[in-house]
Amino acid sequence: MKKIRRAIISVTDKKGIEEFAKDLTKFDVEIISTGGTAELLKKAGVPVIGISNYTGFPEMLDGRLKTLHPKIHGGILGRSDNKDHIKQMEEHGIPPIDMVVVNLYAFEDTVAKGASFEDAVENIDIGGPTMIRAAAKNYKDVAVVTDPDDYGMIIDEMKKQNGGVAETTRLYLAKKVFQLTARYDAAISNYLGRIEDGVVKKEFPDTLTMQFKKAQNLRYGENPHQQAVFYRERNQDEKKPCVANAKQLHGKELSFNNILDLNAAIELAKEFHEPSCVIIKHNNPCGVAMSKKSLLDAYQKALLCDKVSAFGGIIAFNRKVDAEAAKEMSLLFLEAIVAPGFDADALKILKDKKNLRLLEIPEFKTHTSEVICYDLKRVNGGLLVQTADIECAQDLKTVTKLAPTDTQLEDLLFAWNVGKHVKSNAIIFAKCRQTIGIGAGQMSRIDSTRIGIMKAKDSGFDVKGSVMASDAFFPFRDNVDKAAEAGITAIIQPGGSVRDAEVIKAADEHNIAMVFTGIRHFRH
Repeated sequence: MKKIRRAIISVTDKKGIEEFAKDLTKFDVEIISTGGTAELLKKAGVPVIGISNYTGFPEMLDGRLKTLHPKIHGGILGRSDNKDHIKQMEEHGIPPIDMVVVNLYAFEDTVAKGASFEDAVENIDIGGPTMIRAAAKNYKDVAVVTDPDDYGMIIDEMKKQNGGVAETTRLYLAKKVFQLTARYDAAISNYLGRIEDGVVKKEFPDTLTMQFKKAQNLRYGENPHQQAVFYRERNQDEKKPCVANAKQLHGKELSFNNILDLNAAIELAKEFHEPSCVIIKHNNPCGVAMSKKSLLDAYQKALLCDKVSAFGGIIAFNRKVDAEAAKEMSLLFLEAIVAPGFDADALKILKDKKNLRLLEIPEFKTHTSEVICYDLKRVNGGLLVQTADIECAQDLKTVTKLAPTDTQLEDLLFAWNVGKHVKSNAIIFAKCRQTIGIGAGQMSRIDSTRIGIMKAKDSGFDVKGSVMASDAFFPFRDNVDKAAEAGITAIIQPGGSVRDAEVIKAADEHNIAMVFTGIRHFRH
């Protein structure tokens, strides 16, 4: 196996590089380096040949020109099994370079920090991508290292391989290069696509490129005859509470539908600051409740909304699960429970259910504390892209003669936040920050209203005195009339219908308080 005799090191992320370089010298590897990396290594006592001394050409143009030189790229691209390559390299005094240790200018981090357009452009790496792409192309002769997390693995292999790196490992490293450069170029392209006259003016670039990394194979898709995998978005913030960052602690492997429902449960749970429980079935909430008393209380109240649908459902909490709540949940067949942790006693109780999936996610944040991201929906032949629906109802407008009480207003906002996550047409009935009836996914809003009332009554709730939320405006007064018949006391809705006056009049006739949000949360 070919030994590593010469390496070029030029890194932006200097984590672990001193130790790695020192380890390389133990194998008598000659190290060539640039700028700040060279200075760092020299201070650490690592013998280094500066890039200018190696090429005979100075670093110039404020560091833009360092490694773009035939002696560098010839050493990287020359094939050891090609006699003409060897001859030409010898004629021009180009020694082979066996290892390239390079990571790129932090363009994405620079942009994320709100840098100016000029600073962003200066952080577009040219020499780095060129070197690592060249090394990856010639992986049979060159080991290219772009990830500091791989340093230990490389040294371990060199110890086993008498200073060499196996071809299988070189190919693995080469794959990582092209994944990196694809992502890097995509970030630059997406950024520049939003720029006009040196300023970010476009919400969406003309060309959108994204990269996802395979996280796991799934048993099948929505149905057994469909194949499926789960891909995780690259550069995902690992502290973000989302399904992609969920750590499975127990239970069967996740299914396609499990992941969809877990995502729905987590995203709805983010709406609430106080201890809350969300129960999801087929991507719709079938019970949601808040409780200052305990998680057990929140769970019990959420369950009361629709016990039948909760069977085989997904549960999310926005607090660590305790033994009290765990014991109660163990009495019901559930597919999965997700929360920002489980205490030791809770885990012990729930792990007695062999197939129950338990997932831990990072500590909860509300939607509004997260960086705005894109919501993607694939269609045949294309992609629909929109900003995520994380807006909150802030400027409520009372449009009826009767204004809601403080208690009603609290329930209205609770129901409104739940409605954001219910398939349209969505109607939510709530009382004491607890859902008591949910009408979802109907072709007409009046049918959703009827279903919500029916479900509430089937679950033993008295609808009288509760509040109602609608994710979109009422096209006719019939929904208000139906709500009044059931005893609804207050309604929250976006407003904006050509028949708003008729709807408001109906509310006044029934002595119902109504507020407009001015914002719609339609979920197709």
